[in-house]
Amino acid sequence: MNLSPQIILIISIFGMLLGLLGLIFAIISISKLKKVENKLEIFFAGKNVTNLESILLSHSEELVVLDKEIQELFEISNRIHNLALRSIHKVGIVRFNPFKDIGGDQSFALALLDGKDSGLVISSLHTREGTRIYSKPVSRGVAEKYTLTEEEEKAIKEAIVPKPTKI
Repeated sequence: MNLSPQIILIISIFGMLLGLLGLIFAIISISKLKKVENKLEIFFAGKNVTNLESILLSHSEELVVLDKEIQELFEISNRIHNLALRSIHKVGIVRFNPFKDIGGDQSFALALLDGKDSGLVISSLHTREGTRIYSKPVSRGVAEKYTLTEEEEKAIKEAIVPKPTKI
């Protein structure tokens, strides 16, 4: 079998191209393998395990523990929220003079409300003869039993809609 030099040249060029193509594929494969190895190092971080199933099981157990802790934190958050709604954190105060021409603003109405705008309003009327203090329950921003004075209503409104603070 006699092959012409041209055919041998074509076959050898084709062989070199095939070898070059194989080399390129090998370089690409090695680069992708390095990326996978880096990802596996991150995945197995600090664990001396050779089997993927044990890693997945340990991660699964950790997820169960974390889920339980998240549920506990959620319950604590709900308790804190409910407690905050029941504690007094809205305050409004109005000072006034019950007498037009005498004295100063010695009297006051103080509204102490929770997150649901319920609580009480305390009024103090100061006169020359003495000071009288009154307390009236408030539910959702309105008086439950007793009629409110203009100053008491103003104190409640001030507690519910606070003035913006200057920074």
